[in-house]
Amino acid sequence: MNTTRIPREKGAVLLLALLLGACQQGASKDEEEKEDDAPTIPVETSTPSRGDIVAVYSGTASIEAFADAQVIAKVGGEVREIYVEEGDDATAGQILARLDGDRLRFEAQQAEANLLKLQRDFQRNLDLKERSLISAGDFEKIQYEMEALQATASLAKLELSYTEIRAPLDGVISQRYVKVGNTIDVNVPVFQVTSLEPLVSYLHVPEREYRRIEAGQTASIAVDALDGILFEGTVARISPVIDPLTGTFKITIEVSDASRRLKPGMFGRISIVYDRHENALQIPRNAIIQEAGEPAVFIVEGDIAHRRVVRTGYVEGSRIEILDGLEDSEQIVLVGQTGLKEGSKVSVINTDGEAPGAVTRNAPASD
Repeated sequence: MNTTRIPREKGAVLLLALLLGACQQGASKDEEEKEDDAPTIPVETSTPSRGDIVAVYSGTASIEAFADAQVIAKVGGEVREIYVEEGDDATAGQILARLDGDRLRFEAQQAEANLLKLQRDFQRNLDLKERSLISAGDFEKIQYEMEALQATASLAKLELSYTEIRAPLDGVISQRYVKVGNTIDVNVPVFQVTSLEPLVSYLHVPEREYRRIEAGQTASIAVDALDGILFEGTVARISPVIDPLTGTFKITIEVSDASRRLKPGMFGRISIVYDRHENALQIPRNAIIQEAGEPAVFIVEGDIAHRRVVRTGYVEGSRIEILDGLEDSEQIVLVGQTGLKEGSKVSVINTDGEAPGAVTRNAPASD
């Protein structure tokens, strides 16, 4: 009986191949079982929103009065009356206080009397000159004396007027330094008048922002002392030079506050809007993950998460603009993305009770 014999070497190879095939089959089954047993990761999702988004430069500066004047006594004397107190409004030219001025009043009356006497003498000499009864030199001497007395009388009246201390500008009385009965000298401070309209902040901005900041741009000021209430302002002026020591340029922010809640000396957080993108695609900033230096998000298709690289734009508050890489209708992961990888199995659980992806669209930002 003829029996086909398989060489020993070939038999060994065949047996090894059968064993390897069985191992691979078992490994594939194990991998499939592991994939089936992979835990489902709970996530919260939403869809992108659209609305206006602005580019903002932010800085901090104190709030100051645009005009602030210290009122000083131009003549000495006793303070007889005070007509205003701290916190009172004042208009330019308003009398704030009055000094005694008795001596100056008598001096003014004396100068006026001397001037009237010399004017009568001048008139008589004018008649004599017309009749050529007085020399031209004598007449000119009397004329010069009269002009000098006129100046003296005017100066005496001016000195007397200084006994009425007046406000140099419109504003509010921020300081009163004297009391009734005080005797003061020349150049002694009497009041401080501060203009509250407008208020200003001087912000020093890095030179790299020079092309972005322009006069007329909108600014907002938040003050911690007023619980972060926002006050609208405007970029009024921009310095045309860069400080070589600091590498900054100065801009002046003007802000009006009819309610007078803002006070000079308060500390403000200033934001200047220098550009705006309308109807921009936006997502919450916390949806962005940074890997290998590139921003990305996870989107959900069915029950599988996929990593998507995106290109971002402006950031405003908790929102960030998406320029490329994302569509309006796609579901983005807001919570749970840090534990995800490409192809992770997810379960969408939105705690706000809304359907996955339901968000309120941003209304366009007002100017």
